[in-house]
Amino acid sequence: MEVRPTTTNNNILVVGAGAMGSQIAMTAALAGYATTVHDLSRTQLDDAAAALRKRTDKMVQSGKLAADDAEAAHARLQFSTDLEAVAPPADFVIEAATERLDIKREIFATLGHLTPRHAILATNSSTLGSSKVAEASGRPAQVCNMHFFNPALVMECVEVVQHPGTSQATVDTTMSLARSMGKSPVLINREVPGFIANRLMGAVQKEALALLAGGVASKDDIDATAKQALRHPMGPFELMDLVGLDVIDDIARATHAQTGDPADAPNEAVLALVREGKLGRKSGAGWYTYGH
Repeated sequence: MEVRPTTTNNNILVVGAGAMGSQIAMTAALAGYATTVHDLSRTQLDDAAAALRKRTDKMVQSGKLAADDAEAAHARLQFSTDLEAVAPPADFVIEAATERLDIKREIFATLGHLTPRHAILATNSSTLGSSKVAEASGRPAQVCNMHFFNPALVMECVEVVQHPGTSQATVDTTMSLARSMGKSPVLINREVPGFIANRLMGAVQKEALALLAGGVASKDDIDATAKQALRHPMGPFELMDLVGLDVIDDIARATHAQTGDPADAPNEAVLALVREGKLGRKSGAGWYTYGH
């Protein structure tokens, strides 16, 4: 029997304390939700807490966030390695673990046992459709993708993706939650590799990489054209460096694994930079060099 999700999401649980998971959690806490971040690593949780404190301090200093609001959000936020303790009170779960299907299936199976029957289980995956983990949860109608963009505290768009068995109540609740968190959700009616944003971004990146490889223009001039002629806020090579070249490569691998299309295969130039440890802005070098 299908259980209709509750329309009241008092308790949010985020599984995974990486950059995305921790910022999603802070977004929820800033919106007034009691929020818990779960990770197996206490070190990862401590690092996430410190990074969030540093980020909100900067937001307060820049006038983007009131000091009282920042303190209230941190008070609503807790961190735990004990999933058995923090899953039972959850009304809505957002999984933001590593992009490995075996790990995600195990997480959703565990969540299906530990969370209350009304709870919605969403995955933040940008490459794996929720249909791949829905059955493992034991409640496929209450499973969907809720894909935030990096940095989650800043980016407004959230892609909500339904699989064939996702209920309308789950879609409605997820869209409503995203709006209450200050986001602008878009609904994707069926699963396609890359959803919307990554497909659009990937198409531009492929063409930019082809132009560079063919000697048509330099990366600087390709980026300049994108910004000055198309009014993009940054060029495709700058954007790849911002996202992270390792992430770009991971997305390509996941997409290629689903489609089998040679056109979706990882790019050798990107892979070469990743092998050199040049991951973009976060490592100090990628297509461009950055000072830290």
